[in-house]
Amino acid sequence: MSGQILISQPGLSVVTDLGRFAGPKFGLPVNGALDQYSARAANILVGNTDNSPLIEITALDFRMTPQTDLLIAVTGAPLQLTVGGRACTQWEPVSVRAGEHVTVRGIHSGIRAYLAIHGSIDAPTLLGSCAPDTVVGFGMQLAEGSVLQASRSVRPVRQPYFDLPLFRIGLQRPTMGSQHLIEVTDGPDITDFGSSSALLFEGPYQVSGRSNHIGLRLSGALPERQSDGEVLSRGVPVGAVEVPSREELLVLHRGRGVTAGYPVLAVATRLGLDSLAQARPGDTVRFKHTTVKAATASYRRAMNQLEALRGSVDAIFAALGIAGDVEPAEPPLRACG
Repeated sequence: MSGQILISQPGLSVVTDLGRFAGPKFGLPVNGALDQYSARAANILVGNTDNSPLIEITALDFRMTPQTDLLIAVTGAPLQLTVGGRACTQWEPVSVRAGEHVTVRGIHSGIRAYLAIHGSIDAPTLLGSCAPDTVVGFGMQLAEGSVLQASRSVRPVRQPYFDLPLFRIGLQRPTMGSQHLIEVTDGPDITDFGSSSALLFEGPYQVSGRSNHIGLRLSGALPERQSDGEVLSRGVPVGAVEVPSREELLVLHRGRGVTAGYPVLAVATRLGLDSLAQARPGDTVRFKHTTVKAATASYRRAMNQLEALRGSVDAIFAALGIAGDVEPAEPPLRACG
């Protein structure tokens, strides 16, 4: 059974997935959910594959009304989630009856939330991904009156006596706040900065209001490039920490172009990028050096935690008779995604 979902208050929201991994070889950014950990967790909590389309909500309030019974999960930044006027818990599956309003309000201590729906939602794709791309004008930017199509209906799952939630999965949630400690590895041009590179790890940086999905702009003490040779345009990874001018630091995010000609001092780790995805204008960012080996180990621990979550969800859903998509859609481990 399928059903429509009416968006009555879109705020700033899009339908996305984990990204267009085939895009860079064609000159397109990878894009996709900026906080990948939260997006994966939301899909896993409702029994979807990691890469299923879901809704990314940025900063502003959101409201939708389904015309069929749904099972949803909301992850990401702390917020107030209500279903039919009832306060509900983030980072857990939540039942929604047909006609009940689902509202997301008061996003704080972070800036992005992720709303996944069991069975996912229909979305057009480009090179295998529904991720929006502002460069080519592709993607589903939601507006008031937008209608989404849910592929499955799930009967309400409620505790029969006191209407208490049946789900208490206990996933460890990422810590969010106004201060972000971001681990970075050495960039290809770090030697060009000499001893000046140490400034990156000394002072705090402040997130500019001009930051977006392409990159975060940070004000603070800037390392100075010691060499005056020209930097040729070349491939640049997501997470590259660039020093494009004497005014600000730039950390490239998932909407970045695939080439650039600025010196790359460092590269943020994948988990560091998830934290930066939740950075609000005015937040403080500090950098901490790590190695590629240590960053890879940390990332694998986080993915193992999500796989353990998948095992718990699959067992619960099987007991409740809820069909799930059991095969995870894990994109390849790579520096650019």
